[in-house]
Amino acid sequence: MNSKILKIIVAVLSVIGLVLFFRVAGIDAEDKPALSVAVSPLVTYSLILMGIAVVAAVVASLLGIMKNPAALKKTLLGVAALAVALLISYILASDTVVLDANSSVIAEAGSDVSKYTSTGIWISLILLVIGGGFFVYDLLKGLIKS
Repeated sequence: MNSKILKIIVAVLSVIGLVLFFRVAGIDAEDKPALSVAVSPLVTYSLILMGIAVVAAVVASLLGIMKNPAALKKTLLGVAALAVALLISYILASDTVVLDANSSVIAEAGSDVSKYTSTGIWISLILLVIGGGFFVYDLLKGLIKS
């Protein structure tokens, strides 16, 4: 019974999306105001669907974790490890000026954007080193066993 209802809901959502899509496709690309008016409902519809999908995924994940205390412990340990890595990357981050490829200033020195950009780069490097370390460890462990 639930499967039939779910299929009907998916079909209705698909038809709405197709109607909005063909409404946009039927507009002349040179008529910018009409195109903007036609695209706006499609974008809003897409954002609503994405929000519903995100909420459903988060709720389903949380329910699954709450049912299994061992999984909850592992999840909290992983979140804590990620928070530590983020804290380390924030401490290592500099807040100097951020330049683009043409040497134009994107973010001034001392700004939050500069600090967060550097933090993102550092967290990527930290996670790359950790992932690479586990990869090498697993590779060496497999070579020793064989």
